[in-house]
Amino acid sequence: MDDYLDCREMYAMYLTLAGFRVVKARDGFEALALAHQERPDLVLMDLALPGIDGCEATRRLKQDRATRDVPVVALTAQAPLASNLLEAAGFEAIITKPCLPDELAEHANRYVRRRRTGAHPAA
Repeated sequence: MDDYLDCREMYAMYLTLAGFRVVKARDGFEALALAHQERPDLVLMDLALPGIDGCEATRRLKQDRATRDVPVVALTAQAPLASNLLEAAGFEAIITKPCLPDELAEHANRYVRRRRTGAHPAA
């Protein structure tokens, strides 16, 4: 999810308090492994991950039959860079850090609902 421990813990706490089950990754390789193992409803992906960056990790998730339908949302302070890579890497959307806890939970709810019902999230 995020390469900085404090951010990763803070966002995980927000989402846990909002009722989500959260699995955290420290780097791109761990994110890939956990996505395969856990089959999440949503992946929040930082762009600046060690190992392999968030764009490459997302491309790999989208190329893999087992994970290609999992929505991946960029959670980044690098919004201008992310907007250029959004379609190429396969991100569903971009959430700019820092963001308010309610905003993060609202975005997560939208994509989890979409995943579970097959509906398209409202922008």
